Amino acid sequence: MTANLEYYRVFYYVARCSSVTKAAAALSLSQPAVSQSIRQLEKALGSSLFVRSARGISLTAEGKILYEYVEKGYSAFLAGEKRLLQMQNLECGEITIGASDMTLRFFLLPYLERFHEKYPGVRFQITNGPTPATMGLLKEKKIDFGVVSGPLEKQEGVHLMPVRKIEDIFVAGRNFLEYTRQKQPLSVLEKVPLIMLDQDTSTRRYVQRFLEQRKVFVHPEFELATSDIIVQFALRNLGVGSVVRDFAKKELDSRELIELKLEEQLPQREFFVVTEEKGGSSLAAQELLRMLSETAEENEGGDRI
Repeated sequence: MTANLEYYRVFYYVARCSSVTKAAAALSLSQPAVSQSIRQLEKALGSSLFVRSARGISLTAEGKILYEYVEKGYSAFLAGEKRLLQMQNLECGEITIGASDMTLRFFLLPYLERFHEKYPGVRFQITNGPTPATMGLLKEKKIDFGVVSGPLEKQEGVHLMPVRKIEDIFVAGRNFLEYTRQKQPLSVLEKVPLIMLDQDTSTRRYVQRFLEQRKVFVHPEFELATSDIIVQFALRNLGVGSVVRDFAKKELDSRELIELKLEEQLPQREFFVVTEEKGGSSLAAQELLRMLSETAEENEGGDRI
């Protein structure tokens, strides 16, 4: 750029006001300072920009051409400032999130609803997928944060915030009543037709690893994409379903499904909010993360809801 950007700002106001005095007042500058800026700009560009007369000043032909471009640029600057202010006030913006069906339904959704009520101008872009996919998106910086299910090992550059406990159970319909009357050894799972999530999910990996560590090796009759479908298969007596308790709560409460009582229950695990330790989230995402962090702090030291 040939001239100082500040000279163009002064030029814009002088041209718009057609007066050095009015421009100086608008810019909170002295009249000599405004006149000096105009002279410096004219010197840098090698053109006379204003015609000075007793009536005041007006643009020269060269000045009019320059003003057409400066006006567009200055309007863009003002629009940018306005947009940034709106983002700072959360009047607009976007939050990109990675989450699974489970973490959305049993943790995140109420927070999204509350946030949207408070900041209706902020848009959400949610990528639905299992934990491994969400962690990949976070590393690729394609999401502001993710909500995933554990267990998770600490990863370099990633902050893990536990927010809610969950429990894995096995449920069955009436045809499997004999397995629900008393506690069963884990080995019973090798004998019954099992319905589980597919192997690309953290839930399946967790359950299978737990069983294999106890020398129980299972080969599911059905491998399905969602826990909701597992519940439906179990309701139709197609096998014993491996689900997180929340998914089957309604059917358990109504006694349509019955929980298998095992001699050793799977330990509770947790949902985590995962973010990059170096930050980089949008302003809107930072506010939503603050809300989620408050929940984690409220539940610190006790059972998380």
